[in-house]
Amino acid sequence: MAVALDAATRRNRKVAMIAASAALAMLGLGFASVPIYRIFCQATGFGGTTMRATAAQAAAIRTTARPITIRFDGNVTKGMPWLFHPEQVTQDGHIGERKMAFFIAKNTSNRPIVGRAIFNVTPEQTGAYFHKIQCFCFNEQRLEPGEQVRMPVIYYVDPEMLNDPNARDVPEITLSYTFMEAADSTPAVLEKQGGKPLDRAQRAR
Repeated sequence: MAVALDAATRRNRKVAMIAASAALAMLGLGFASVPIYRIFCQATGFGGTTMRATAAQAAAIRTTARPITIRFDGNVTKGMPWLFHPEQVTQDGHIGERKMAFFIAKNTSNRPIVGRAIFNVTPEQTGAYFHKIQCFCFNEQRLEPGEQVRMPVIYYVDPEMLNDPNARDVPEITLSYTFMEAADSTPAVLEKQGGKPLDRAQRAR
């Protein structure tokens, strides 16, 4: 009887270990899926994620006669003590044309804060054709107490959009940014690692 109980106990322990291992594997996959999903979105434009282009790639793009309006939107997450908004709400241009727009951010708190911007465009089907050459969203931004900055984004809309039946008739694209406080934005971490503020030429006066 004792032998049977020992065998049953060993089996139960084995099953428990397998279940625990499976749970840990699923947990790890959950954490890993976030960067994997982000990489997938950036490569495909899925979910309205914009694309990233080099200056050389942008130089090879031809400007078309097709007009397009870009609408800008700026937000911050709840509890983040920043003011953040586009310098102009809309900008008219042509598909393929390289354009520059500016966003204004101000730290209204009494401590340094590092912000990270997440972004997307709508309609979502235009994400694969909205290319950014330069953007404040490529890096985290540190603002000192009361500091205000003027941050540029340089972009173009790929003429390939005109070959997509789901996107070619879109007259207006909205580019939206939301700033959140970075996880390493605590005073202790900032004091330890310092910070790299924006280039002085980009600061608002």
